Amino acid sequence: MKEKFVGIAKVGEKGQIVIPKEARDMFDINPGDSIIVLCDKSKGIALLKADEIEDMADKVFPKGEK
Repeated sequence: MKEKFVGIAKVGEKGQIVIPKEARDMFDINPGDSIIVLCDKSKGIALLKADEIEDMADKVFPKGEK
């Protein structure tokens, strides 16, 4: 699998974009997955799978600990 990908996504009338198939495959993004949108006016927009944040939270707050 490639390590990098550059693609173009058009914004539809409802503000929706389609993530290119190559990018979906690279990051294992499937229908129904949740995506977090991070925005910084000067730096741009980043997309993250919600699973990644959950994994980080589990490391910070391990399950079973109080």
